[in-house]
Amino acid sequence: MKKIAVITGASSGFGREFVKQICMSKGYNFDEIWIIARRKERLTNLASKFPKQIFKILDLDLADEKCLQKYKNILQQEKPNVKLLINNAGLGKVGCFDKIALDDNMNMIDVNIKALTYITHVTLKYMRKSSRIIHIASSAAFLPQPKFAVYAATKSYVLSFSRALERELNDRGIYVTAVCPGPVETEFFKVASNNETPKSFKRFFFEPANLVVSKALYDSRRGNHISIQGKSMKGLQILSKVIPHSFLLKFIK
Repeated sequence: MKKIAVITGASSGFGREFVKQICMSKGYNFDEIWIIARRKERLTNLASKFPKQIFKILDLDLADEKCLQKYKNILQQEKPNVKLLINNAGLGKVGCFDKIALDDNMNMIDVNIKALTYITHVTLKYMRKSSRIIHIASSAAFLPQPKFAVYAATKSYVLSFSRALERELNDRGIYVTAVCPGPVETEFFKVASNNETPKSFKRFFFEPANLVVSKALYDSRRGNHISIQGKSMKGLQILSKVIPHSFLLKFIK
């Protein structure tokens, strides 16, 4: 039974960085790494950079139910031992709720919530003791975000779901870590912000993608249920716990 890692949203951003760090680390030894994203050419290019690693390239659109079913069918056919599942695929869009296209809002829900839940559910059947799940949530999960309303709500789901799942799987020895990064200059950030240049004060909160990913992998190995890179995002988490959201929302635009 081959030991595998599954990484969604692997064609860019955090997903690509996860593949890179896992392949370059001596601490991981997978028979295969399954990389999932819509753009096959990017996945193929990524796999070519690590010729010693065996990859399974799955060009799937996780907003499409047929693609989710295809992933499930592949699991049933191969019956692998999934040692690591990284649910990284995600969509975001900045703007007032009623100004963002309905399709964009629904796609955020489909990918950030529905696909993540589906992938986790069907994969768990093939996970055993000492396996690990990493879910990419966001610091936006800590409190409501005007002009990021749907995205923040979906990430609140990911954080809540991950923490509950971690307790449910504790007896099985399966570890779950929710990663809550702040803003990172990746392709995701550019798409979400409509390619607008971020305001100067926002750059104070930026974290390099490689540090977010290395911290996530470290926290996962340690069995930590949440991973937050950087003092500013840790501070935001604390503020969101001790100060009423109604007060904080007065200062968010």
